[in-house]
Amino acid sequence: MPMSQMQMTFFTSTSTAFLSPDWTPGSAGAYAGTCIFLIFLGAFFRILIAGKHLLEHRWLDQESKRRYVAVRGMPTEAERISSDIDSKNATLISEHGVEEHVKVIRRSRRPVTPWRFSVDGPRAVYGLLMAGVGYLLMLAVMTMNVGYFLSVLGGTFLGELAFGRYTQLEEHGH
Repeated sequence: MPMSQMQMTFFTSTSTAFLSPDWTPGSAGAYAGTCIFLIFLGAFFRILIAGKHLLEHRWLDQESKRRYVAVRGMPTEAERISSDIDSKNATLISEHGVEEHVKVIRRSRRPVTPWRFSVDGPRAVYGLLMAGVGYLLMLAVMTMNVGYFLSVLGGTFLGELAFGRYTQLEEHGH
């Protein structure tokens, strides 16, 4: 469609092409099918966002559970903590009773984990999928068709309603 014929305001039409001239609804039913597809695509995008959040937590948990080998000549974790100026003396009550001379460490920022193909490869593919779905939704909105626009919003709403709880921030900063 030439620029001079492109709509620059929202309009209603049941024969607006979506992504290619071959995907131009020819009836009200085909238009409804396209809108239903956009609703599912919008909800799928919210599922992808929730899935990324869950995957990031899983990868962080795996990283924190990795076993490390003590190297001769290197200070142990207890020695490192005892020499840390950011730590504070505190009393700890554990299952063994009161343990004094315990240092409480507060991490100022989240550490960056080392690059691993087993984590960063899937993360990159997942990001690519999220970008692709997001751009498809953007193109649907850019048609300026009110039905397509409302379908994208409806799918986003339904996806957030169903899966938004998986992207909540942690209360205690974990």
